[in-house]
Amino acid sequence: MKSIKKELSTEQAAALFKVLQARFEKNMNRHKGLDWNAIQTKLEVNPEKLWSLDEMERTEGEPDVVGFDKKTSEYIFYDCAAESPKGRRSCCYDHEALEKRKENKPNDSAVNMADEMGISILNEEEYRELQKLGKFDTKTSSWIATPSEIRKLGGAIFADFRYNTIFVYHNGAESYYAARGFRGSLRV
Repeated sequence: MKSIKKELSTEQAAALFKVLQARFEKNMNRHKGLDWNAIQTKLEVNPEKLWSLDEMERTEGEPDVVGFDKKTSEYIFYDCAAESPKGRRSCCYDHEALEKRKENKPNDSAVNMADEMGISILNEEEYRELQKLGKFDTKTSSWIATPSEIRKLGGAIFADFRYNTIFVYHNGAESYYAARGFRGSLRV
């Protein structure tokens, strides 16, 4: 397998910073009290994290800052696209599920894609936090990190927002749908 260079060119970084800053300024309710310049400075010294954000953007996740962890001094980014990112749909949950699928295999799994991108799949608590910032997944659904007890039994969980309510459901981990993808998080 070919090694991927996880660093952006100067031009790519400048273009991404422009997009991220515009989104940051447009959605101040997601990150009250945070300063874009401090975030950009931190990203500039973490080129691999910037590459991961570019992957989130490339797959239409629309990443944005949603918080700051004072204990670790990390900025937290989530995919904030209104619907599950288009470039990450039609995937089963993880590699084991992908291998078990004998017919009509999807191209990849959510866990594999997240690992390749250098991000984490949102867990249920993070998904619920995201929903406090707006209405997400009103037409789609997103795989969320599945507890090992459920995964050992062959299942995986996903969530969406319908009827002004967050629903968390289960499915076989091998399943995949055109309207289900996954949302990621990144700490910088």
